[in-house]
Amino acid sequence: MNFIYEQCTFIFDPLHHYWEHEKMHRKISLLLVIFFLISLFAIELNRQGLLPGYLSTLLSKNHFSAIMGAFTVVLILEVISLIFTLPCSFSRSVGKQFEILSLILIRNAFKELSYLPEPITFEGSKDSVLYILSDGFGALLVFALLGVYYRLQEKGQGETRKSQELFSFVSAKKGIALVLLGFFLYMGGSTIFNMVTGQEYPDFFHGFYSLLIITDILVVLLAQCYQPSYYAVFRNSGYALSTLVIRLALAAPAFFNVLLGLAAAIFAIIMTLISNYLFTPKVHKRSDRC
Repeated sequence: MNFIYEQCTFIFDPLHHYWEHEKMHRKISLLLVIFFLISLFAIELNRQGLLPGYLSTLLSKNHFSAIMGAFTVVLILEVISLIFTLPCSFSRSVGKQFEILSLILIRNAFKELSYLPEPITFEGSKDSVLYILSDGFGALLVFALLGVYYRLQEKGQGETRKSQELFSFVSAKKGIALVLLGFFLYMGGSTIFNMVTGQEYPDFFHGFYSLLIITDILVVLLAQCYQPSYYAVFRNSGYALSTLVIRLALAAPAFFNVLLGLAAAIFAIIMTLISNYLFTPKVHKRSDRC
């Protein structure tokens, strides 16, 4: 098993370092700007009827679609960052999923813009405006609650483990992250292929979030091997439940998606408050001995 753990670390660490490097972030930011400008240019060509028939069916004729496309790319980048966050603490991984939820709500708000006429008129667009306000304020509230969640996490103290156990646990999570990255690339490639070939394709992020729920449960069960205490099992399971509510929020219709997202964030905050102030590190250690 030590060989497997070492190989997982050997593959994961360089990838993580390369992805999180500052130069990599600058290159991605520049490419994102170029992608947005090219999208606007291509949409304008499509509006003028200058694109071939096949390309014209793939591209929208609404300039606001370029905004949604750019935010979709941002969302993809954040999902990749989430995968690389998986070997970190469970609470940090859950926080990253709330970050993605807030971005999905923002993306949904901009998606509604693509349904509005150009130039924008309020008449006949009342439903879209309500959806934009709902998703926009929902994203803002999730963002605010996430700040509270992270502030509480800074005050919390985790359980102590032996260095060898910690290495094995983190290495196992790195192996899971690598498998999850493989599924992400496969699902993303399949979605792009179906979109280009004109086939029907489900929402990529919804499907991947279902996979994340399964991964969270797997990590909870894996953590029980290294943190067998009742406190750790309940805490990790509670955080996994909050991610399940996030998945329900993504599948829910307008307005209900915001309510479910806020409920998931509040649940995670209450879980953190109870963990930090009702269960002290001293209690954790005693429960480990029993």
